Amino acid sequence: MGKKDGKKAGKKDSQLVLRLDKAERDAFVELCKDMDTSAAREIRRFIRGFMKENGSD
Repeated sequence: MGKKDGKKAGKKDSQLVLRLDKAERDAFVELCKDMDTSAAREIRRFIRGFMKENGSD
């Protein structure tokens, strides 16, 4: 059963653009792959934890 606005439940609808050193980015992506996760998932997890630790609702 879909939502009334046509979007899937939990679908992300915004982006955050970061500039990183290519070697650092590649190493992070590779480590995430080795750990059977994605870079985006781990960055989202970091953001949520950071917000929780620093009192953001």
